[in-house]
Amino acid sequence: MSTPARGSRGGAVLMGALVVDSIGNGLFLPLPLVFFGQLTHVSLGLLGVLISVANAVTLPVPVWAGALADRFGALPLVVGAQLLQGVGYVGYDLVHGPVGILVTSGLVAIGVRFFWSSVFTAVADFADASPSTRSKDTWFAWTNTTRTAGLSAGGVVAGIAIARGSDAGYRAVALGSAAAYLLAAVAIAVFVRAPRQAHPRGESGAGYRGMLRDRTFLGFTAVNTAFAMTSMMLALGLPVFVLTGLHGPRFLAPAILVANTGLVALLAAPVVGRLTPFRRSRVVMAAAGLWAAWCFLYATLVPGRPAVLVPVLVGGAALFVAAEVIHAPVSMALATALSPAPARGRYLAVFQYSFTFASLLGPAFFTTLFALGRAVPWIVLGAVNLLAALSMRLLERTMPDPAQRAGSGQQPRGTVS
Repeated sequence: MSTPARGSRGGAVLMGALVVDSIGNGLFLPLPLVFFGQLTHVSLGLLGVLISVANAVTLPVPVWAGALADRFGALPLVVGAQLLQGVGYVGYDLVHGPVGILVTSGLVAIGVRFFWSSVFTAVADFADASPSTRSKDTWFAWTNTTRTAGLSAGGVVAGIAIARGSDAGYRAVALGSAAAYLLAAVAIAVFVRAPRQAHPRGESGAGYRGMLRDRTFLGFTAVNTAFAMTSMMLALGLPVFVLTGLHGPRFLAPAILVANTGLVALLAAPVVGRLTPFRRSRVVMAAAGLWAAWCFLYATLVPGRPAVLVPVLVGGAALFVAAEVIHAPVSMALATALSPAPARGRYLAVFQYSFTFASLLGPAFFTTLFALGRAVPWIVLGAVNLLAALSMRLLERTMPDPAQRAGSGQQPRGTVS
């Protein structure tokens, strides 16, 4: 049996540091090709290849990160990942040729992959050892809120930099990203403690070998790939859908995306706090149903009907927000509950592959189907979500009841201890 660890501290600092981390992410998320295209003489085609290679070499990282998190704890990996990204962005400001671009992009990409392969384990460890009675669902909701808020703030600054288009502005954004990551790393290293549960010698949860026999967890990870791809499809597909498919105004898609981000940040924690009585699998299925409704609503839109265009796009986006708000934290809490505590780091790192595969599949999925017709990607994606909801219903039968319930009280909303 495991012995509960005691002594987590610095919850507010942890959440604040994740905001700062996400600001750094948001600052540079839309900029790599523009940045290197303007500040170096490397062709756009080669830049795309270099950045793709830098991301491809990180595919094995979650496997290593999970093993390291179970052995040494996840929090040091989070700090190390932030330091690595900070160093990479400092390097962005110094390189001029293909080799330098590949190396610095590789450092950032490896840091990103280590971060997302360990941060949720760190949050779960913190929740286990915290005196707070808040459920993991709520902790993950706060994590989602901080990430969304930080990405939004960073994205606004990045948009200003792109609009101005000056070399000095791009360099300032790179150094600002570096400063954000380094500040977050120092804050977490100095002020946050998230001790892991102590496990008897030899108790390891069977690690990856045991995971390969865990059909429920692997099934949930596979199904979550569909949800992860859906969650990125609004930002990925809406601009093209509005401009090319519906011939709508240019301001409409950005306005909807900004409103979507703000609502997710505002609603995640309060909404998830009210979902505690419900089975986590049913909440995930409800999210799939909302996403399916959003997709089918968008599939009905045709050009030349401006009176219908804005209400349907906004109403559909509201369905998307509702699904996103409940899916992100609850699915992560369910994955955590399905993970044996001694192997939590490995399980949650592998769970992140659902998002990795979604990011690889998503662009090709949308563009290929959109070429067949403006409504086709939405119809297919809606059907995928209905099938995913059915798959969740089948998986639910094999999920232990304790994993289905948040099972803990909550502190008053609006505070992080």
